Amino acid sequence: MDISRQVLDETPVGPLLLVANDHALLQLCFMTQIALADRPAIVAECSENQVIRQVRHELNEYFAGTRHRFEVPLELHGTPFQLEVWQALQQIPWGKKVSYKQLAHWIDRPNASRAVGMANNRNPIPIIIPCHRVIGSDGKLVGYRGGVIAKQKLLALEGAF
Repeated sequence: MDISRQVLDETPVGPLLLVANDHALLQLCFMTQIALADRPAIVAECSENQVIRQVRHELNEYFAGTRHRFEVPLELHGTPFQLEVWQALQQIPWGKKVSYKQLAHWIDRPNASRAVGMANNRNPIPIIIPCHRVIGSDGKLVGYRGGVIAKQKLLALEGAF
């Protein structure tokens, strides 16, 4: 199965790397997460398939404020707990925020706030699996792979900040 990659250079949260096979999106990375030395090789290997085109289209609509739910198929690999958290994240509505503690309650693990945070951190498809909608119990924007500024921009785009 062929893997396609594409860098979206101009988004409100900076460049993003999309990775997909012929059936589903596998990964979305903030380019800031990728070592500078590795970036030229990644860009040189860029290719496109139908899934990449769909993701690019849906992200453009999202950033324009006209898409509130993503439809692109996802292929997720993680522990059963991570998959449970990532599924719960997809149920957080556009423009809403929940705390790590609330999310732990949603999945019937009220004492697992810290583990929920770790699963959030390992989310392979941020934005589409909206881990940016999870905040600290005190309302602070804590931790985000793309940086707190990116989290703030995404929440502002959704009218939640």
